[in-house]
Amino acid sequence: MSTLYALAEQIEASAIGVAIAESRYAYPIIEGIHLIGLSISVGLIFLTDLRLMNLFMKRVPVIDVLRHLRPYVIGGFIAVFISGGLLFWSAAARMLDSPAFVAKMIFMFFAGLNALYFEFVTAQRAPVQESHTILPSSVAYAGVASFGLWTLVVVCGRLIPYLPTWG
Repeated sequence: MSTLYALAEQIEASAIGVAIAESRYAYPIIEGIHLIGLSISVGLIFLTDLRLMNLFMKRVPVIDVLRHLRPYVIGGFIAVFISGGLLFWSAAARMLDSPAFVAKMIFMFFAGLNALYFEFVTAQRAPVQESHTILPSSVAYAGVASFGLWTLVVVCGRLIPYLPTWG
């Protein structure tokens, strides 16, 4: 763990890390992009999850919701990934020292696994592809898991500045 922490300190102390951290405008602009990308991607994921749980847009086939929203979700995630990487670059050691950041990464990992399983397994099944009215319970379970995990990612992200460090 000390090697990982030393690497994080080097990343944070790099010219780009210092420039972002010390800039009057860079960090807030990058954080703004991060939050906008997050609101787009996670907001649309929440709408999709509500449809998967059959709580919203009940008459719209799931496959249509996925097809229409996917490009915007992916675009939002690209913005989140790039801006999040830059934010991490400017505070890598502090992030590794934060239990909330570690929890955020763990929840994000599981949310990603859930999304991949849904996209490549659950959504490929005939009831979803053929726009059946009655969907398998696995579709609703995927929506509940996604909604819960992404909620935890956002909550942990917001807790990073407020929770104490491991030490």
